[in-house]
Amino acid sequence: MKINFNQVSFTRKQKTILHNISFQLEGPKIVGLLGRNGAGKTTLLSILTAFQQASNGTVTLNNETTFENEHAVEQMIFVRDHNFEYETEKVGDYIETYAKFRPNFDHDYASTIKRFRVSKDLEVAKLSKGMASAMQVVIGLASRAPVTIFDEAYLGMDAPARELFYKEVLNDFMEHPRLIILSTHLISEMETLFEEVIIIKNGSLFTHEDKEAFQQRGYRITGDEQSVNEFSKDKTIVATQQLGPTKSVMIYGSFTDDDQRRLAELNLERSFVSLQDLFIHLTEEENEDDE
Repeated sequence: MKINFNQVSFTRKQKTILHNISFQLEGPKIVGLLGRNGAGKTTLLSILTAFQQASNGTVTLNNETTFENEHAVEQMIFVRDHNFEYETEKVGDYIETYAKFRPNFDHDYASTIKRFRVSKDLEVAKLSKGMASAMQVVIGLASRAPVTIFDEAYLGMDAPARELFYKEVLNDFMEHPRLIILSTHLISEMETLFEEVIIIKNGSLFTHEDKEAFQQRGYRITGDEQSVNEFSKDKTIVATQQLGPTKSVMIYGSFTDDDQRRLAELNLERSFVSLQDLFIHLTEEENEDDE
């Protein structure tokens, strides 16, 4: 499966939500879609899955435009927050109804909903938020869609249920490889799943690359204040901490052989930072309003 965004923009009520987004995804792999509230992640996924039409640009799946394309849309499943307040069916019946629209639906896998402690005899409208999320996760994985998308799919799940969700995603990906996109704020819990990351900042593409390559460009230098200042004077500093004479800076950029030599000369320590910490400091200017 190959997804292509080509100069995609989206405007609503004279407000630009996405601006000139271009990237390509090709599976099978697990991709993390990251961005602060209001960055435009859900809008991007809605355009990909044809729930909304881009204002400008094109989105294709295997070289076919996705909007108003039934064949392309059938290759994708978009799992996101949903209000089941008026859903009177029982869980088992709801799953079976959904399965009718998914030719590759795995009914045996759907029975794993019991692992999340959700009974098929419960009425969907009476499910807790976490149980409803678990039901949607199971449907998403059981659908076996070549492009499987989870947008904050864990909402309402407690820590054990979220851990089970992560294990199910990884195990199912190993058994049924496909392109999986995980949009999340819980980066520290999910980053080990990602092969690539897409980061959206203020409606624009900040980066799309291999997760390890991106993360390795973020590192922390710690030591005597004067030495740290000398080392980092020509670097991109994204965060600073100081305790007495000891200073620590987070740097985003390449680390060369010359940097390694200077590090030793100045008696400084270098450590790597987590994907979550790097993301937080590189996206500080985000709008906090969700889209």
